[in-house]
Amino acid sequence: MKLHPFLTALQIDTLNTKLGELISSDYKKILQPKESLLIVVTLKGALLFSADLVRKLTIPVHIDFVRLASYGSGTQSSGEVRFLKDIECSPEGKHILVLDEIIDSGRTWDFLKKRLGAANPKSLKICALVSKPSRREIDVEIDYLGQEVEDKFLVGYGLDFNEDYRNLKEIYYLE
Repeated sequence: MKLHPFLTALQIDTLNTKLGELISSDYKKILQPKESLLIVVTLKGALLFSADLVRKLTIPVHIDFVRLASYGSGTQSSGEVRFLKDIECSPEGKHILVLDEIIDSGRTWDFLKKRLGAANPKSLKICALVSKPSRREIDVEIDYLGQEVEDKFLVGYGLDFNEDYRNLKEIYYLE
């Protein structure tokens, strides 16, 4: 397989800066004094994205992690979402922002939205670095989006192929 450049580190940083400014502006309007935004990071893919994005935020945040899986060892979603790790804090009565590196079929976000939404949060939104609308199987609304992308298999900056390539600073597509 050959790697082809897709998004540079500078382009990713620019997307994170814009997202950070927008999220901070929106939540400054609704967070009460001494209230924090609960950031729920989807592992493993969104780890690098979340580390960079939360440092761009100018609002108080708490961070928790969830791990879901819908890919096996290939390049196609299995169509089934499996829950591997739940968040540790209660989402009830909190403003929650889920960070995911990519919205593909929409199944993972749909699954997580239903699960977290059942716990009665004050608000529940999603932020994704990239989205592939051409791959959507379930219609989902993305509240904060870095960029829509074409249907290519992406790796790097948290995105993987069989756990490889996550550590790359830039995003590439596999051919």
